[in-house]
Amino acid sequence: MIHIVFQKNDVDTLKSAVELDSSLQGEVVQIIDDYAVGPLADIYTEEGISARKQWWKSITDQGDYHGIVSEDSGLPIDAETVKNLDKRLQNEPDLKVWIWAAQNKHDVSGYYWLISQLKDFQGRIFILYLNNLPFINEKGNIFYPVNIFNIPPKEFLKAKKLVRVVTPSEFEVDPDEWLRLSKENRGVRILEGGKKLVQYDYDYYDGQLKKFIGPNWQSAHRIIGSFLNKSSEITGDAYLLWRLKSLLSTGELDVQGELKKMKDFEVKQKAVQPEAEVNIS
Repeated sequence: MIHIVFQKNDVDTLKSAVELDSSLQGEVVQIIDDYAVGPLADIYTEEGISARKQWWKSITDQGDYHGIVSEDSGLPIDAETVKNLDKRLQNEPDLKVWIWAAQNKHDVSGYYWLISQLKDFQGRIFILYLNNLPFINEKGNIFYPVNIFNIPPKEFLKAKKLVRVVTPSEFEVDPDEWLRLSKENRGVRILEGGKKLVQYDYDYYDGQLKKFIGPNWQSAHRIIGSFLNKSSEITGDAYLLWRLKSLLSTGELDVQGELKKMKDFEVKQKAVQPEAEVNIS
């Protein structure tokens, strides 16, 4: 069995769950890219893959992002992951794949990107979609997890009962939905409910980001941290760093330091210039 997740923290959480339940025994594989942001046009072609790779490079060239491209091959790591997965499914007839997705735009976007590439293996691809389902947290309270990693490992014994095969209808409809989003090719995808994604322009988070910039100097690291801790809709820090730099390029904010990593510069609201005195003689 191969388990597929879409966030780094999901990997360790699921591995802990596997240790508690031998029936979950299998390899845990992460899809690394965040398909909830960035260009999607021709996403499965060489041109589309190259365009997305260059987009990530352009917004993170001097940032804190560690990259999504293999240093050995130069290909996106996710493309290699799916290639290897395809090979294993062909060579191991009894191998099954479980896709784990929670109610968030990151997981759902990743699911859409992945599912059409597994169409040849219908009947062996399973989904566990934790859509508005209650679990018990470490304090014994009921909660609705937004991420896989929010679920205590012992609660995965309940979660595994939700597994079901991806239906032939889903293999038809879901890739079409992803194709529609790809043709729109806007910059940000937001989950409205279920598996419904809606798209917005690249500046979608700018207004909320500016609310955390005050009249006093703050490091970019602190501004982005505040956004991630307090906003209802969040995204990755690499994307937010790019958007903050884009806001600074307009000249509407004051900045000091080097526009590189988050701890290298500080930002504050534009200082109000005193009105010039009028000399009446």
